[in-house]
Amino acid sequence: MPTDPDGADAPVLIFDGDCPYCSVAAVALRRLDGVVAVPWEADPVGPFLDAQFGSRPFAMVFVDPAKRRVYAGRSAAEELAERAGTPGIVGGLVRDNYDRIADVVGTLSGRGRDPADFHDTYRLDDEANDLVGSLRAAADEAPAALS
Repeated sequence: MPTDPDGADAPVLIFDGDCPYCSVAAVALRRLDGVVAVPWEADPVGPFLDAQFGSRPFAMVFVDPAKRRVYAGRSAAEELAERAGTPGIVGGLVRDNYDRIADVVGTLSGRGRDPADFHDTYRLDDEANDLVGSLRAAADEAPAALS
């Protein structure tokens, strides 16, 4: 059953908003499972990352407030593949080839930086949890192509 994107437990995907491929994937995931997508470049993302990680890693981050989990990098890709209903082997392939896929997508999109080396699943920090609402608000303000 899809999550209510307006609810307090709606998952949030932080993605590279400068990457057209990432933007298309974010839109597809939002439609699939009520995921709220917000570009990494949005103002509230930095304070959220600071609260969660103590820094601002350039990485795909998937926040699940209901499970109090934050997935980053390979873990985020694997979790999203699983939620999209792809077979376990696809999630494993995405996880195992995350760096290669990120490199190709970065080259194709002209991104001038490499993703940070954050690839684990983390407990959602209390301070970061308090900022999830600001991430959702930034997603609501995203351009129509992303909503």
